[in-house]
Amino acid sequence: MTAVFAEATGDAIPIHVIEAGKLEDWLGGQPDTVRGWVKANGFTGKLGQVLILPDGVGFAAALAGWGSEKDRARGWFHFGTVAAALPEGTYRIESGLEGDALSEAALAFLLSAYRFSRYKDAGVQRATLVCPDGIDPRRLEVIAAGVALTSDLINTPASDMGPDQLENAFCDLAGAFGAKAEVIRGRALLAENFPMVHAVGRASDQPPRLLDMTWGDSTAPKVTLVGKGVCFDTGGLNIKPGSSMGLMKKDMGGAATVLGLARMIMALNVPVRLRVIVPAVENSISAGAFRPGDILTSRKGLTVEINNTDAEGRLVLADALALADEESPAMIVCMATLTGAARVALGPDLPPFFTDDGSLAGELEAAASAVKDPLWRMPFWDGYETMIEPGIADLDNAPSGGFAGAITAALFLRRFVENAGTFAHFDCYGWTPAAKPARPKGGACQGARALLEVIEGRYGNGE
Repeated sequence: MTAVFAEATGDAIPIHVIEAGKLEDWLGGQPDTVRGWVKANGFTGKLGQVLILPDGVGFAAALAGWGSEKDRARGWFHFGTVAAALPEGTYRIESGLEGDALSEAALAFLLSAYRFSRYKDAGVQRATLVCPDGIDPRRLEVIAAGVALTSDLINTPASDMGPDQLENAFCDLAGAFGAKAEVIRGRALLAENFPMVHAVGRASDQPPRLLDMTWGDSTAPKVTLVGKGVCFDTGGLNIKPGSSMGLMKKDMGGAATVLGLARMIMALNVPVRLRVIVPAVENSISAGAFRPGDILTSRKGLTVEINNTDAEGRLVLADALALADEESPAMIVCMATLTGAARVALGPDLPPFFTDDGSLAGELEAAASAVKDPLWRMPFWDGYETMIEPGIADLDNAPSGGFAGAITAALFLRRFVENAGTFAHFDCYGWTPAAKPARPKGGACQGARALLEVIEGRYGNGE
């Protein structure tokens, strides 16, 4: 269920946000009964503390501890902790926050209401919030709905989210916003020149496919989102150990993220010509599986030596990126759960992005900070180009040596983009390993909110 704000009402319970060290300032204007209650309950303004002030019949107000600036710098969406702790009721933020902090708190409240309840009752958030004055409620509700879509898709196991079901979700989204969706499936991929998408997915009972959606005014700036849709990754014939296979339902996290972002863009009617391309496959094992040592010819014509069938994501993305590049869009964004190397470098919360466009990099860094959607730039390091050139083919899908794995994967993808106005690749984890404020354990939408900010900033006026 999509989280929305409560209707404004005079009965909404006020929330006073109190920073550590400023409690006495607030208490100075309160009656002795309130001062006594606050001290008796040990409320100090520590980050995440919540205290209800009774009025003899119900709740007079709530106090929310906001800690220090140093405390808050260690994370984001702290107001999600407040939302989760509040008793049932309708609330409004009365004091203690303003500007961007108020907007972040309102979005955190919505995001904290997310529950994945497809397979069991996950409960509901009992508290609701009236959108603060000066903040566009619909915009935040749209963003929360896009994040929820991404999380739902990632959280659903491959038994119910294979290529067939991902196609259904893709087409349902297109239908909801009047977009045009096209699907190329099975052996038709060979006829339409998507050989690497076909090779990676041909061993599965569910045929591989290329999903292609277009929306918006055909004369508007072209923004193309490409998402890795590997619905489950066994590793292929280079089979993963069980410990590495347990979370592979999330290997379509790039596809899930671009669908969440696409939903935001379409719902907000951003004036772009949006295209979304998802190669949807399952990297399975059968007699028909592609093999180590095979050499595949890509849509672009570049040949690729397969040195590890578990480096399959870059193969399907290569054909999809080549297709995207053919119409020379203003921007191509590639999102994928691509390498373990990115996680080793930056951990699960901080996705790296790669771009040669310094202006775009600056915009992404500023947006990531502004909307609390962390990103970190890593380089397309030209000195490593030789690492992806095996000798008997144009490219190597899995360079030996183990060094710079996230960079060599990004360099591989860059070979398939030549004509776009700008290009960025995001190597996301797509998963929150342990629950955090407004971010439950499970599928995570990473980078989409920052990208929305950048796309609106660049093209929001229709230029």
